[in-house]
Amino acid sequence: MGVIPRGSQALSGAVRLLPNEKVMGVRGLQGFVGSTCPHICTVVNFKELAEHHRSKYPGCTPTIVVDAMCCLRYWYTPESWICGGQWREYFSALRDFVKSFTAVGIKLVFFFDGMVEQDKRDEWVKRRLKNNREISRIFHYIKSHKEQPGRNMFFIPSGLAVFTRFALKTLGQETLCSLQEADYEVASYGLQHNCLGILGEDTDYLIYDTCPYFSISELCLESLDTIMLCREKLCESLGLCVADLPLLACLLGNDIIPEGMFESFRYKCLSSYTSVKENFDKKGNIILAVSDHISKVLHLYQGEKKLEELLPLGPNKALFYKGMASYLLPGQKSPWLFQKSKSVITLDKQVMSSDPESRQEVPMCTDPESKQEVPMCTDPESKQEVPMCTDPESKQEVPMCTDPESGQEVPMCTGPESRQEVLMWTDSECRQEIIMYTGHESKQEVPVCTDPISKQEDSMCTHPEINQKLPVATDSEFKLMCTNPGIKQEDPANVGLEIKQQVTMVSDTEILKVARTHHVQAESYLVYNIMSSGEIECSNTLEDELDQALPSQAFIYRPIRQRVYSLLLENCQDVASTCPAVKEWFVYPGNPLRHPDLVRPLQMTVPGGTPSLKILWLNQEAEIQVRRLDTLLACFNLSSSREELQAVESPFQALCCLLIYLFVQVDTLCLEDLHAFIAQALCLQGKSTSQLVNLQPDYINPRAVQLGSLLVRGLTTLVLVNSACGFPWKTSDFMPWNVFDGKLFHQKYLQSEKGYAVEVLLEQNRSRLTKFHNLKAVVCKACMKENRRITGRVHWGSHHAGRWGRQGSGSHRTGSGYSRSGQGQPWRDQGPGSRQYEHDQWRRY
Repeated sequence: MGVIPRGSQALSGAVRLLPNEKVMGVRGLQGFVGSTCPHICTVVNFKELAEHHRSKYPGCTPTIVVDAMCCLRYWYTPESWICGGQWREYFSALRDFVKSFTAVGIKLVFFFDGMVEQDKRDEWVKRRLKNNREISRIFHYIKSHKEQPGRNMFFIPSGLAVFTRFALKTLGQETLCSLQEADYEVASYGLQHNCLGILGEDTDYLIYDTCPYFSISELCLESLDTIMLCREKLCESLGLCVADLPLLACLLGNDIIPEGMFESFRYKCLSSYTSVKENFDKKGNIILAVSDHISKVLHLYQGEKKLEELLPLGPNKALFYKGMASYLLPGQKSPWLFQKSKSVITLDKQVMSSDPESRQEVPMCTDPESKQEVPMCTDPESKQEVPMCTDPESKQEVPMCTDPESGQEVPMCTGPESRQEVLMWTDSECRQEIIMYTGHESKQEVPVCTDPISKQEDSMCTHPEINQKLPVATDSEFKLMCTNPGIKQEDPANVGLEIKQQVTMVSDTEILKVARTHHVQAESYLVYNIMSSGEIECSNTLEDELDQALPSQAFIYRPIRQRVYSLLLENCQDVASTCPAVKEWFVYPGNPLRHPDLVRPLQMTVPGGTPSLKILWLNQEAEIQVRRLDTLLACFNLSSSREELQAVESPFQALCCLLIYLFVQVDTLCLEDLHAFIAQALCLQGKSTSQLVNLQPDYINPRAVQLGSLLVRGLTTLVLVNSACGFPWKTSDFMPWNVFDGKLFHQKYLQSEKGYAVEVLLEQNRSRLTKFHNLKAVVCKACMKENRRITGRVHWGSHHAGRWGRQGSGSHRTGSGYSRSGQGQPWRDQGPGSRQYEHDQWRRY
């Protein structure tokens, strides 16, 4: 990207989002800003902004909070993306990005999405299905042209988000993983830590009342120039105040409110709008018309009438209020959500109203725009005013306690006996659950924002009006997240409340807290999701839906995940116990994603018995490391190959483990494939980044494209297993920049397919030849123990032509290692949806 001219007040050009990118934020607002209101975009220079920040706040390090999910495409600069990823080049690009900011004294804090919120699942599914159509186009192009498509069909390599976390941590950067969609935590962090700004590409950051928002797509790394999008100027253009922006966002549609929900309302506003601009596009005029309706009509009744009396909310009222509340950061309020109602409406993050009949006097805060008084109280420690809620029993209003990681507020109510309670009741109108609890066993807070390498807390400069930092949950909060049969519940008849319990998949609060900490610090992958909600997802992979010879990675690695479920959900290790299924939202060809796949844990056999998570995670004795490795190998069902794998040197041990598993599971993998995988890993060790940049395969083979993505998905599976087992292996051993390069693998695959000698594959390097034969022997010997003989393509029979594998004799690998014969089933026809998957349904193909 070229340097943006200094002093320019307009975007250098509308950024066209590519098909598989994470299109985020308010519908139509990105285009509106670029074409209709370019004056809200100002060219700024980060170096100058940092100098100004230091002069204004002496002793404070200028900090930019980065929405990493928005930046992945910007960071992935390698020309090749089709072969599985150019990971050495990518790591180098990340290093250059970090250096550019640290050189001018700017600290970066990176946030990654930790999970998909239920309210945004439909949008997530819609994007994944759209990506499937793009992937089909990509493979059609490859088969027709035998080359990589142009950048207009660019698709982010599999596993990029996962491995970017570890790359940034390797580079010494503070990297955090959210407990909800990251944009809320990014905006909250930026506000509470007085950050220089937010770097991302999401128009939601124009809606949040937080620190300044900068565009990653307009960033020139050489000069550190970019575009700042000013929400105050946006409000000036629309005739609104900042407090109106969440209302505008919900009426236009966002990731929570479907765009079609208010389509007729928007056109009604447009029809009565008298200032239609002929030179503006239709979407631009709609945004102006809706803003005009808010400022000239809705403002007249603000505080006097409920929004449902002013807007056609209908059955979508609860969802609409939830969308509004999703933009309110800790300590913030909205004049649009105040209601003169006795009921308390809490929508996950904020309190909407309090009991007006309460006899307790409450300080009132007047909104300068709406002149509407809102009950507030002041936290004596943070000096920050917080919303109030009403205790339904005492009729007294109590302050809300905000979990700054989840962004959710809960009333801090203490009963007369200080007993711990988890009470959930439902508002009769909105049907939204409200969580109350009493009793705090521990007041100790553990800082989240610690340096991932030194584990020491950085000195952060908080906003002068918000003297607090983001904590991890307290011990009592963790206890409240878990099922506790000892919790005393009030009689619903006495309190008139619907009582429910917030349940997690794991009841051990100590273990759950460790899992949460690893999750927030971006040290694990999927572990906390499995243990807390029992729901995980995996996005699109470059897989050809028309190719019946290779199974989807979702199916190949599912038995490993099932054994991990058994390990993490410890109650499932008892044969007599009934284990809940884990919900898997995995994208694979033929899956319409209408429902998750319900996948049950699979018991595994660990030598000496399966150790508990407390032993694996908390025991620091040296001999426990052996048990951790035994457990990891059992997850891959490779306990019998422990001795051979231990003889393999780093970093090839983890790779060999993965290759053994792949070749045992998939019969259509042949000896030529094994040669290519091993040769590229060995040759990679001696190549510089510049050599890899200049490497050009003769042509692009669609099967090699799939194999590259399949291996990378296997590496992400290794991240899951390694973190679940207590980190028996160094994470660096299976980071792709150490063991895999897409173009290099593609080159070796084409050479091997043509029958080139091993010496040619190894580039005539004698020292690599010995290592090659050793690694090949380990893989082949381990496969033979599982009755899997790896043969060359010339020895294949007709049974290798399809995904059905060995018809009539497909062997099924179970947790205990025995096999059963049975008719094979097509991988693509496993039946998506709510079907429950047991281990005895799986065959080896």
